[in-house]
Amino acid sequence: MKKLILLLLTSTILFSLTACQTETGNTNPGNKLEGNLESILDKIYKNAEVDESFKDFVENGLLTIEIKPDNAAYYLGKDGIEFISAIASEPMMSTSAYSLVLVRVNENTDIAKIKTAIKENVDPMKWVCVGVDPDNVIVDNIGDVVFLLMSDFETEALYNSFLGLKG
Repeated sequence: MKKLILLLLTSTILFSLTACQTETGNTNPGNKLEGNLESILDKIYKNAEVDESFKDFVENGLLTIEIKPDNAAYYLGKDGIEFISAIASEPMMSTSAYSLVLVRVNENTDIAKIKTAIKENVDPMKWVCVGVDPDNVIVDNIGDVVFLLMSDFETEALYNSFLGLKG
């Protein structure tokens, strides 16, 4: 009987220690987005409930730029953020500040740490003559894809479209 109680007590302690461990990987691993970042970006724009002038802006005024380690600080706010791939959707020229960035990170990466680093360091005034209200900087993720949006227009529609991609 003592052995049974000791076994149950040991099992309970081990289970408790395992259950209380801090998660360091993905904050949302069950909802991994399939496809490359360009296809995810296309889905965000396609599914966003935006007005016609913004649809025209997307179709005719935006460039998709590959983010590499040497230009990451401009788009993500700081150097040293590790990622597998990243793209930015920004206008070549515009009177309005706008940037939508998607970053795919390794599955074992601490996404909460990356999101905090981006949110604390990204510059909503990075453009020469225009900027975005800091309240309109959104950083979130689904699975291994981090979403960064800096925009004073259609912010909610684009963010909701991203969230709608969850499986």
